[in-house]
Amino acid sequence: MHAIVVLEGDETGQELLEEALRVLAPDVVGLELELPRYDLSLENRRATENEVVHEAARAVRENGLGLKAATITPEGKDDVGSPNRILREEIGGHVIVRTGRRIPGVVPIGGAYHPISVVRMAVGDAYGAKEWREGEGEEEAAFRTTKIERRVCRAVAEFSFRHAERTRAKVFGGPKYTVSPVYEGMLKEEMDAAAERHPEVPYEPQLIDATFALLIGAAGDPLVIPALNRDGDILSDLVLPLFGSIAGSESLLVAFNDDYTPRALMAEAAHGTAPALKGKNVANPLAMILAAAALLSHMEDEEARAAGRAIREASLEAVSAGVRTADLGGHASTTEFTDEVIGRVLNRLSRPSGARVDVEH
Repeated sequence: MHAIVVLEGDETGQELLEEALRVLAPDVVGLELELPRYDLSLENRRATENEVVHEAARAVRENGLGLKAATITPEGKDDVGSPNRILREEIGGHVIVRTGRRIPGVVPIGGAYHPISVVRMAVGDAYGAKEWREGEGEEEAAFRTTKIERRVCRAVAEFSFRHAERTRAKVFGGPKYTVSPVYEGMLKEEMDAAAERHPEVPYEPQLIDATFALLIGAAGDPLVIPALNRDGDILSDLVLPLFGSIAGSESLLVAFNDDYTPRALMAEAAHGTAPALKGKNVANPLAMILAAAALLSHMEDEEARAAGRAIREASLEAVSAGVRTADLGGHASTTEFTDEVIGRVLNRLSRPSGARVDVEH
């Protein structure tokens, strides 16, 4: 039996998680899934002083897969903080992958028609850096000490090429290695080394500033972009809206074995808790459903992978057929959209092998 650890969240994030779990039901996907649940709501994180987050991280590390709802990060410095930071550290996640893709009927910005995945460091770089100031007045200076590690650079590069190979994409972009050959050059070295290990994958390295500029008019191949932590964070904020909406974007945290095969994955939607939509049954569950599909697609079991493909294609097919929530210009409720996806998944999985309905990706 497969196990997916369910990390519950806050507000609309929790509501959309429940919709994704409806799609994962055994009578829909044909899989017996064990779904242990951990309540990561802000209330429970405060009540347990984050112990529930540590328990959830251990469960994901042991079972290998996690599906997380959006959670609230409180602003107070003495509060429980971000559960994502704890999860990343304790799961051992080195890479965050966010994929933007064309949503049928939604007009993209520029030439963004094919999927673009940003593969960024999940640890190190500008985040968690030591910072301090010296001097006073106009002579005051601010300092920061940042660090990246060879292992993390290699994980980003190797996953990028394997992901590009799996999705028939091109590895594109890179750090500002000409200005920073020692620090940022480490990632470029690992990108070049991964390119030699995967000669069949198209490879077009670019400096980070050129990457931003070229993305605005990108209309060619599907792309996979390896990036430093901060560069990748900013890139994601550009790439996902290029497709006209972030509703079709999931986020993956990946931890690796010694051979850089994925050891644990945690999937979530790229959006937040949307408190204004709570309880109204109008929020779009597409990204959470795609996050669930991504987990199935990374399983070794072919039946699970087939179910993941069916969910992803059925979701986009539903949008293409005009079943859309209000944010995509439609009138479907949250539950109505999920019902439509479930019906199409059942249709796909019962269809004779090889038969399919094409949808716009």
